[in-house]
Amino acid sequence: MTTTPLRPEHSPESPLSIHAMTVAYRRKPVLWDVEFDAPPSSLVAIVGPNGAGKSTLMKACLGLVPMAAGNVAFWGQDLSVARSRIGYVPQRESVDWEFPVSALDVVCMGRYRKIGWFRGISKAHRDAALAALDAVGMGAFRDRQIAQLSGGQQQRVFLARALAQEADLYFMDEPFAGVDAATEKAIVETLRMLKSQGRTVICVHHDLQSVREYFDHVLMLNLRVVAAGPTAEAFTTQNLQRTYGGRLTLLDAASHALARGGAA
Repeated sequence: MTTTPLRPEHSPESPLSIHAMTVAYRRKPVLWDVEFDAPPSSLVAIVGPNGAGKSTLMKACLGLVPMAAGNVAFWGQDLSVARSRIGYVPQRESVDWEFPVSALDVVCMGRYRKIGWFRGISKAHRDAALAALDAVGMGAFRDRQIAQLSGGQQQRVFLARALAQEADLYFMDEPFAGVDAATEKAIVETLRMLKSQGRTVICVHHDLQSVREYFDHVLMLNLRVVAAGPTAEAFTTQNLQRTYGGRLTLLDAASHALARGGAA
């Protein structure tokens, strides 16, 4: 992760500022010259076709994959300085759910930055983890081994772990993927609660029909930034066509949703 100072065109008040980010795998660009500033206290959707670089962008911001070029800052600071203020919920498929730990154990892991590694979990930290489980409707499953939970319940546990971090900026990679209606409702309520607390949440999101309902800002991505801004302004039929190209079947439902909402 580069420590290049924040450029003047990016605001130090933005929880995330990306400048000229380029990421390549085996010399093939996956992201090219990305510029983006996330507004404070907002819910941001990253949308785009498969292979557009959405998850890669998150991982590059977090230093999980290297950048070929560019600079990322958090509130005008380097990741090494701001890391304790950032939470991350990866894709559920990337987690080893057979690991023999309980739901509460998983959520307590979100407290380790506050506790310190190799130190015991105090009652106060345990209570904070239990409160996070309760917030996502999983308090009754606190002693359940994670492999015994449904996919939606596992996703809620991971969300609770993020809440236990008490971060100011959250990255969530497809939090709604494969969940049931009750879990989706719980996730939406949690996102709105975080926003009301002044936090920013950035989600990779696939359901185009719910973008306008769930998110107030959008980043439309396909190798490059196609459009970014308030959802009401940037999430338009024209920008969807520019982002997804000829994938008209996918666009039909989104276009109908936009028409109902009166978007351009």
